[in-house]
Amino acid sequence: MSAFLPDAVLWDMDGTLVDTEPYWMAAEGPLVESFGGTWSHEQALQMVGLGLDDAARLLQQAGVALGEGEIIDTLTSRVMTSLATDGVPFRPGARELLASLRAAGVRTALVTMSLRRMADTVVDLIDFDAFDLIVAGDDVARPKPFPDPYLQACEALGVDPARTVAIEDSPNGLRSAVAAGTVSLGVPHMVSLEGVGARALWATLEGTTAADIADLFSAHAAPTSQDVTR
Repeated sequence: MSAFLPDAVLWDMDGTLVDTEPYWMAAEGPLVESFGGTWSHEQALQMVGLGLDDAARLLQQAGVALGEGEIIDTLTSRVMTSLATDGVPFRPGARELLASLRAAGVRTALVTMSLRRMADTVVDLIDFDAFDLIVAGDDVARPKPFPDPYLQACEALGVDPARTVAIEDSPNGLRSAVAAGTVSLGVPHMVSLEGVGARALWATLEGTTAADIADLFSAHAAPTSQDVTR
């Protein structure tokens, strides 16, 4: 069977494109401790892939006596400081795959639950025109695991979700991509994605190109007359 590319590839950011999860965890613990609470690694793992409002509520339950908005702004500022100090740590193969997709003419969107100001900062540090669209956490009414972020990205790009590939590293993100009807690719990082519903699980993006995405998409989507053989 000939391989054909999707109409768009939709990328999660934290943990998928860039390895910022350690930055978030490094911000959460001290914040909880500053209010006299304790924060375990297990609790931190529960935050992976959550919408920021949900994450803020978990921190409130752990004793952080701030409003949800204050918590979100505080964590985002601390993570952005880490990015400015230590740089943007791309996940293995992510930048290279993104560049390969762009070279092949595939449209791309960043679909993240981080605030837009942080997403913009990360994208601005990429040394090529990486994304046609950014959908951030403060752009959507309902966060992942609801399908809204991916559906909103597809609507803005003018594509059918079934004609896209979404790349995710967290269970909540993957559930969002699956519910939206995308061809969902899970690349686990800190937590397992077994049994979440991905069309495929890859151990890493390292060494992958647009041709691999075409093979994945071709295995899970019916071709149309507009598909280009690769």
